[in-house]
Amino acid sequence: MPNGFAHTDMPASSAFFTGDAPQEGRRLHIVLFEPEIPQNTGNIARTCAVVGATLHLVEPMGFRLTERNLKRAGCDYWDEVDVVRHSCAEEFLERHAGCELHFFTGHTQRLYTDVEYGAGGADAYLVFGRESRGIDPSILDAHQDACVRIPMRDGLRSLNLSNAVAVGAYEVVRQWQELR
Repeated sequence: MPNGFAHTDMPASSAFFTGDAPQEGRRLHIVLFEPEIPQNTGNIARTCAVVGATLHLVEPMGFRLTERNLKRAGCDYWDEVDVVRHSCAEEFLERHAGCELHFFTGHTQRLYTDVEYGAGGADAYLVFGRESRGIDPSILDAHQDACVRIPMRDGLRSLNLSNAVAVGAYEVVRQWQELR
């Protein structure tokens, strides 16, 4: 059974831990850079649980990861999702250099459906930015070839973060024809 993650506010007896759980075969990873709204993160954790994705939370976050807040935001799904915490975006990017990263942004022309996720059996990392500002422009500039977008009508800013994650995650599920 997948596990969650540890935080200093959680009791030592908690079933949550920090670290990558070993998995067989390719794996979907959802990465949130500096999420700001706990309810979105809870909804995303639920999506990760039902599709079998690992959730990466990149600090700083706009809320505290306490057991009480997480249970409220994610209902009873936290025990069903692997969660890995990272101290900052730079640490995540250094640790995952060479991995198949896909940065979701409105600042590119390449559609998320134009990508073959997990090509050659690789894990796929779908990276999303904070609700208010998205992914930092310097990160997008450094990874231009890995940027994808979800199409929207002109003049509208973005989808809700949890909806965008679900759209991306289910495209991977559609391509892979499997859930982990």
